[in-house]
Amino acid sequence: MTDRTLDASGLRCPMPLLKTKLALSELSAGDRLEVIATDAGSRRDIPAWLDLSPHRLVSQDESDGAFRFVIECGG
Repeated sequence: MTDRTLDASGLRCPMPLLKTKLALSELSAGDRLEVIATDAGSRRDIPAWLDLSPHRLVSQDESDGAFRFVIECGG
């Protein structure tokens, strides 16, 4: 279950990552954000950025050219 969904489909790098950062800044700690992106760079960029952030990657999958990330907002 997620608290918000960000559909970044069709956006090219770096927009999916930038919109993910913005969406997370609007959430409270513990809230979950689902991100859907079609840009292939998102597969590596979003998890790499999360490793450096207070946020946590809960799950990641790929289906039909779309990448889906569930992220738990950190403090």
